[in-house]
Amino acid sequence: MTIQDAAKAIEAEIVAGTERDGLDINSACGADLMSDVMAFVKDRVLLLTGLINIQVIRTAVLMDIEAVCFVRGKAPTDEMAEMARENGIVLLKTRLPLFLACGRLYEAGVREGGVRAIG
Repeated sequence: MTIQDAAKAIEAEIVAGTERDGLDINSACGADLMSDVMAFVKDRVLLLTGLINIQVIRTAVLMDIEAVCFVRGKAPTDEMAEMARENGIVLLKTRLPLFLACGRLYEAGVREGGVRAIG
């Protein structure tokens, strides 16, 4: 599934300046504890989180996560967006809660690597 298809499925907006064509995702991980994310990570994963701090982006960089979606109407800070741009990470934001966003991705076909809400 492309990142644009995923964004549509979860009613998400891609944060300006972090757009990227051709990014595919195979799995999704919903978590607010970055230590849980580090234990779960798979290839081509979309991280969904309600946590808004620079550690989310640092974890994404460390774990080669190419897309992060902030749930519950939260938005990244300017510092987070800048670090994401520098590292080629697509940022999204949705008003949906974490559990519902994960469910919508599953319904949309994110099944190869699975969709998991952890933590």
